[in-house]
Amino acid sequence: MTTTDTPKVILVTGASSGIGEATAVRLAAEGHDVVLGARRTDRLDAVVQKIRADGGRARAVSLDVTDADAVRAAVDAVVAEHGRVDVIVNNAGVMPLSRLDALLLDEWDRMIDVNVRGLLHGIAAVLPHFRRQGGGHVVTVASVGAHEVYPTSAVYSATKFAAWAITEGLRLESDPGIRATTITPGTVESELADHITDAGAAEYMTTFRRNLIPADAVARAISFALAQPAEVDVNEIVVRPSAQR
Repeated sequence: MTTTDTPKVILVTGASSGIGEATAVRLAAEGHDVVLGARRTDRLDAVVQKIRADGGRARAVSLDVTDADAVRAAVDAVVAEHGRVDVIVNNAGVMPLSRLDALLLDEWDRMIDVNVRGLLHGIAAVLPHFRRQGGGHVVTVASVGAHEVYPTSAVYSATKFAAWAITEGLRLESDPGIRATTITPGTVESELADHITDAGAAEYMTTFRRNLIPADAVARAISFALAQPAEVDVNEIVVRPSAQR
């Protein structure tokens, strides 16, 4: 295990698989205290056991980011246990892509609830603690969809642009001790595409996802942003397959 001289207390949302899991595993291996949040507690428990077996410090918390009270309670519990919270990695997200004329309103609402409201709930939960502490770091996992729109991605891209805009707004509004970073992945090994119900969108993503990078590539980018000295704010990192154009 590689340790850090200044371990941080970090909450990672959507930590039961994909980028969230890889981030939690990497940050714990670097010596940080990591709290993993997600709805699938059985998956969380397995990741925590792996981290602890490798000598890291981690625990799991059942967390639905669409529930503002639950997110606030989770963050407050972290502070009660550790005396502070240094970082929130807002990673929870969903991607049920579809054309607009498919009219899958329930799926649109779900993306808005998780990808936008979930991010706002995380920020609202940590910001009072960050201001009291005089510092903290918000990391938002967005998407290249924040900067470009593909067929079937209109609503998803809108939510990820919102995530980028919210995080940039937080950076501009915050005291110097509070940092904000947007991590913008391209196509990554994850379960996101497995939940697409629209047949046309699923077929399109089969081609789109021919070139993938491992989730740990994104975790390394998050680790880099967190490791910078207090006077350095990494605003955004775009991480995508070299073959993705």
